[in-house]
Amino acid sequence: MNFQRGREKEPLEINLVPLIDVMMVILIFLMITTTYSKYTELQINLPSADAERQPERQNEISVLVNARGQYVINRSPLTFRGVEQLADELKRARGTLKDPIVIISADAAASHQSVVRVMEASRLAGLTQITFTTQSNKR
Repeated sequence: MNFQRGREKEPLEINLVPLIDVMMVILIFLMITTTYSKYTELQINLPSADAERQPERQNEISVLVNARGQYVINRSPLTFRGVEQLADELKRARGTLKDPIVIISADAAASHQSVVRVMEASRLAGLTQITFTTQSNKR
């Protein structure tokens, strides 16, 4: 006996909401667990020291120096022509930042002179707050 005579069957549909929920969870998991390399411009080996990790600040100017004395300021490489040119680049990187902090990430094998050039250029650019990055001895 067919008690549902005259009634049409409802069309089948696929509910995508659970699929979207699962994809969002996977995307959030990948975003949280992925590590992003901050220093991809130059290959540098930071010197090591025992210190606590400092929080990242919004008003920082990142200067990278590799073992061959090449410089990168806020992810833009530049060829060194003189301390004055380096100071001009630091002024340009400063832009509208209020009291920026110059963070020098120098390779452990970088010459002392190349780091002093960055410090001198920072002084010429009017940037008085300078700090250095190191890697932790704790592994």
